[in-house]
Amino acid sequence: MLERLEIEIFLALAEELHFGRTAERLRLTSGRVSQVIAKLEQRIGGALFERTSRSVRLTSVGRQLADDLAPLVAGLDAALRRAVDASRGVTGELRVAFLGEWMAPVLLEVVALFGERHPDCRVEVREAHLSNSRSGLLDGVVDVLIASYPFDGMARGPALLTEGRVLAVPAGHPLAGEASVSIEVLADHPVVQYPAVTSVTFKQDRTPDRTPSGRPVPKGPSGDSLSEMLTLVAMGRGVLPVGEHARRYYPRPDIAYVPIRDVPPIERGPVWLESNTTARVREFVRAAADVAARTG
Repeated sequence: MLERLEIEIFLALAEELHFGRTAERLRLTSGRVSQVIAKLEQRIGGALFERTSRSVRLTSVGRQLADDLAPLVAGLDAALRRAVDASRGVTGELRVAFLGEWMAPVLLEVVALFGERHPDCRVEVREAHLSNSRSGLLDGVVDVLIASYPFDGMARGPALLTEGRVLAVPAGHPLAGEASVSIEVLADHPVVQYPAVTSVTFKQDRTPDRTPSGRPVPKGPSGDSLSEMLTLVAMGRGVLPVGEHARRYYPRPDIAYVPIRDVPPIERGPVWLESNTTARVREFVRAAADVAARTG
């Protein structure tokens, strides 16, 4: 069985590809790093790295070992973190972000209930943006994000808010005076796109490539924020399906919001990185579920 230090040195060298930087990163000597790698290669029976006077590269065996070990180490670290959280109780700090101003009121209810139950855990609340909502979770800057479903690659909690969908069109658009429209109209107009960093399944839900009947949907320009995307709509560059709360939080004289009659509602609630399911996160999601049940 490999020792933890051997694994740490191997994975660090697999990332750095430099014995000196690896030693500095782990606060060891270069000789110690070389010794451990040599011992590991002897045990495996083959080279893990190709070394020259100018470079260090992984062999095919080394690459396979790194690919196999990395998720195991990440899972072990997550398990240890959860055990530490469980032993300490719900203390420390929980970082929560929300995407969309209309989520703030219900989020504050969840924060208040969580605070009553766990007064020793401070909740930091911040607003996220389309451009950094995913990266914040992956980088560990945010523990829980209140956002729209679906949000691929993340765990999700109960829906805190459900809303109908509307189509944002320019005020003078032929559809602006309609009582409602079918989702099929997306095939007849360019659709403004969300930024590239946005969740793939989210974009397919909001701005699909094809209508339910299979008609292709023409793509319009993309924006980096909802405000920017709505400005593109007002300029006549395309239409945009959004949640009906946009009527209240983004009222604009140059945009009309027309209900879409044949699509399921949008759900919004907590999402988080599965490997970051700490005691704090679990208790926050439990508070969210209780608020959702209480408010219906």
